[in-house]
Amino acid sequence: MSEALAHICEIFNSIQGEGLYIGERQTFIRFAGCNLSCQYCDTPQALEVTPEFQVEVVPGTRNIKKFKNPATVPQLIDLVLSFEKPPANHSLVLTGGEPLLQVDFIKSFVPELRKSFKLPIYLETNGVLYDHLAEVIDLVDIIAFDIKLPSATGLSPYLKEHKKALETAYLKEVFVKIVFTRDTKAAEIDEAVKLIAEIDKKIPLVLQPVTPGAKIKHRPQPDQILAFQAIAKRKLEKVKVIPQTHKLMGVS
Repeated sequence: MSEALAHICEIFNSIQGEGLYIGERQTFIRFAGCNLSCQYCDTPQALEVTPEFQVEVVPGTRNIKKFKNPATVPQLIDLVLSFEKPPANHSLVLTGGEPLLQVDFIKSFVPELRKSFKLPIYLETNGVLYDHLAEVIDLVDIIAFDIKLPSATGLSPYLKEHKKALETAYLKEVFVKIVFTRDTKAAEIDEAVKLIAEIDKKIPLVLQPVTPGAKIKHRPQPDQILAFQAIAKRKLEKVKVIPQTHKLMGVS
């Protein structure tokens, strides 16, 4: 069997800036490459595979060391363990890009990491690659699951894929995040919420007002934010509005 290899964008230790675990200290492995290209994407550097990946060796300092891609399982284990200082760290985040594009590596990496790493494994996924998610569902503990709205992404809808993937993610602790823009309509929110509720109305939902960036110039209106939360609360028990906070703090 050939050695498992992964293309990485960056590895760092920081504060979770979005979703239900906002404010927790985590180590992040950002995988390179994505099957989508959302217009609000705030990590465009992760969309493409590059010859090198970077590691912030001292958290918060921008003290960067570069390594050649692709990375090996032992190499990433050593890098992850260099940040492990419980109880300060909450978990290890597999993010991207889209980490499930490198599902074969994850299947080799996580079991080996578990031999010496005792914290939860937290997967961030765009919720489209349901078949790949099924391959690793037993290896992860927490899933931050996106539902992609066409008004926010500028892409086609993925509701059929999201439903299949969420049915798998529901086997573990999962919450759903929906990024929305000023162009998002109430019907879009309602359709996404209905999808979640059909699986379980107790699944937590985070509504995330988009952070303006290169292609997104304006935040949603306050009345729009309140209306979307009210729509979601009709079908789901736990709905929170949480913006990206790491942008406010100036951390990765």
